[in-house]
Amino acid sequence: MTHKLTIRVYYEDTDMAGIVYYANYLRYIERGRSEWVRDNGMDQNAMKADGVVFAVRRVEADYLMPAHLDDELVVETTVQSVTAARMMMEQHVKRGEEILFHAIVTVVCIGESGQPTRLPAKVRQMVH
Repeated sequence: MTHKLTIRVYYEDTDMAGIVYYANYLRYIERGRSEWVRDNGMDQNAMKADGVVFAVRRVEADYLMPAHLDDELVVETTVQSVTAARMMMEQHVKRGEEILFHAIVTVVCIGESGQPTRLPAKVRQMVH
């Protein structure tokens, strides 16, 4: 199942050349993952109250084409795989059918001490 989030490029997102500043793609895909979590019924505040939070462990990113001011973009998020301790997610930022940015993101959970912990059972069951 692919989750889709539509976003608009604002002036604040661009650099002096008028294209989206490269680091903003990471913000866009973070929003995509956050909305994926919310739309799948997970409450990150409740998880935090239980002592567990999501954390990005690794991002492999490819910048393929530039986005510009006022572009309407779609962030697509798909779960590739889930183990007891991590979730691999594939994300694209697209303008129409053009893929502008592609990333593979490894997400883990950490406990209050900052140490890795198992993904909550609800998360593992939801994506299997």
